[in-house]
Amino acid sequence: MKLLPCGDTGLLIEVDGLAEVHGLSAAIRAADLDGVLDVVPAAQTVLLVVEPGADLDALGRSVGGLEFTAGDAPDGETVEIEVVYDGPDLDEVGELTGLGADGVVDAHTGTPWRVGFVGFAPGFAYLDDGDERLDVARRDDPRTSVPPGSVGLAGGYSAVYPRASPGGWQLIGRTDAVLWDETRDPPALLQPGARVRFVQAPHGTSTLPKEPVQQPRGSMRRGLEVLSTGVQAVVQDLGRPGHAASGVGRSGAADRAALKLANRLVANPEDAAGIEVVFGGLAVRAGRRLTVATAGAPAGADVDGTPVGHHALVELKAGQVLRLGQPPVGLRTYLAVRGGIDVPAVLGSRSTDVLSRVGPAVLEEGDVLPVGGEPTELPLIDVAPVALPAGGTVTLRARLGPRADWVDVPEALARTEWTVSSRSDRVGVRLEGEPLRRRDSAEIASEGMVTGAVQVPPGGEPVLFMADHPVTGGYPVVAVVLDADIDKAAQLRPGQRVRFKLVR
Repeated sequence: MKLLPCGDTGLLIEVDGLAEVHGLSAAIRAADLDGVLDVVPAAQTVLLVVEPGADLDALGRSVGGLEFTAGDAPDGETVEIEVVYDGPDLDEVGELTGLGADGVVDAHTGTPWRVGFVGFAPGFAYLDDGDERLDVARRDDPRTSVPPGSVGLAGGYSAVYPRASPGGWQLIGRTDAVLWDETRDPPALLQPGARVRFVQAPHGTSTLPKEPVQQPRGSMRRGLEVLSTGVQAVVQDLGRPGHAASGVGRSGAADRAALKLANRLVANPEDAAGIEVVFGGLAVRAGRRLTVATAGAPAGADVDGTPVGHHALVELKAGQVLRLGQPPVGLRTYLAVRGGIDVPAVLGSRSTDVLSRVGPAVLEEGDVLPVGGEPTELPLIDVAPVALPAGGTVTLRARLGPRADWVDVPEALARTEWTVSSRSDRVGVRLEGEPLRRRDSAEIASEGMVTGAVQVPPGGEPVLFMADHPVTGGYPVVAVVLDADIDKAAQLRPGQRVRFKLVR
């Protein structure tokens, strides 16, 4: 096996193939290694996501000493999925394979597929063992949004997109099968080892499933009423680690230190749920007397028109309205309420994952957020003298790898001053500048991703993965930002300049 560090929070283990992945993953889980938060199996790799500060060398030695037997995942049930084959890439796939559109359909339905592993997004199963003639590359220009239920091909795999998300697979059809349902046990329809048989449906008989709408609800007497949200407002805590093998990422606050500070000010546990606000604009009305605090980007706040402090305790009486203006620096402001935002937890967390749509929905005007009971501890200080986010060029420390050899000059990442694109979000910070030259336009087999990964798509302009990044990806990661600098990256605004400093 080959060990490839991913910054200071991941270790990518490369093996011969999927059989070794299954055996090694089982052995790692059985060993219960210290510091390992998540195990992410993929096509030829197993990613270990670890606690910041973990000794990656010692972990590598522990992994190297494990004994395991290569083999397939246990056989599962056969699942039949009905598909309408009218995808936008069907004709192109027919040309690429030489089969024609009808031949692609025959090949896709003619051989049972097998679930190799689950990744990218909740319920997104990578299906292998299908017809070898359907091995086509991903699109050079990934779509920013793929409709839920879309059936795709890429790199010898087939898959169904459980929910709307970005994606670069070749789309050949659509289905109304529900791939992910949080009320089901297990939530994912397709489990490793299961067989999948696709069946052609007559055109027009299948409709795409509607996205489930999850709006937080509560009693106005006890909570906060959302009057306006600005660009975006979401509920966040510190995330849900440990579910990556099912395609569920950690998510959580993009600027973790800011949420922790706001919670400490109101004497909440650091992992209590608060509200993450992008570029100000939030307005909330208190249903009862509440103690709140803001941290992160300094959005000028007022209560019924009277200015109140940032990084400071603020008392709201029943009926009073707190409004946040636009911050002069930084991007994300965090509002903590004493008692925490008490929306229902999903897989152990109240975080909103905007990519996978796990957790509460993005907040909208009219939502009422319940607030939990006040903790026994009392606030200790009124104001925290903490530095504000940087307004000029921001330097992020990063380590090369694990796929730095996929670009001609990996050090060019640090020699370029990049500009943050307006297309950035909680999934990733898109960077604009002189494109990095890739040595090969080919794809890598899908493998696990960590927060802070700097991925280079075929166009050469990097994407820095943030809190809601996909669990797996198929573009090379040339560097990984250190965990200590992730919070700085979370406050980057569109148009702001970024430099990388490579460290060993």
